[in-house]
Amino acid sequence: MSHYDPLIDSMAARLGRVLGHLQARVATAESCTGGGIAEAITRVAGSSAWFETGFVTYANHSKQRWLGVTADLLEAHGAVSEEVVQAMASGAAAAAEAQFAVAVSGVAGPDGGSAEKPVGTVWFGWALDDGSVLTERKRFLGGRREVRAQTVLHALERLVNEAEKRAANRLSV
Repeated sequence: MSHYDPLIDSMAARLGRVLGHLQARVATAESCTGGGIAEAITRVAGSSAWFETGFVTYANHSKQRWLGVTADLLEAHGAVSEEVVQAMASGAAAAAEAQFAVAVSGVAGPDGGSAEKPVGTVWFGWALDDGSVLTERKRFLGGRREVRAQTVLHALERLVNEAEKRAANRLSV
């Protein structure tokens, strides 16, 4: 058990509350976390009401097959890129018919890094209910386990923040 687990559990429960309020569903598209975001979500009792589909697309051909990421995009930018996570997030939301989706692709280590994309580099994509996709690049420190845990936590935090903004906007209308 990592010291991130209580924070991740809290964030996943918060996500469930806000998605329940919005009557919305979320999908995940994961590479470097290997299903960790979906696993955190499904630790929440009742998550089947707002989570239905998670894609673990560790290999590039899986990103193409299940999420519609094109070979040209992967060739031009690499799997760990803004363009690819944007396509992953959009593809997951569309395939799952979900209002929200989160996608991650990164270099968790201990190997695989480069000068351009060192170990700890992670790209995030969040598909939102208005059709937009937000992206962000982070660089996390620590070993493979820590990079993956920080990735799961950040993915959920930003998703919760975006969903809560939408819930607040609906209340103010």
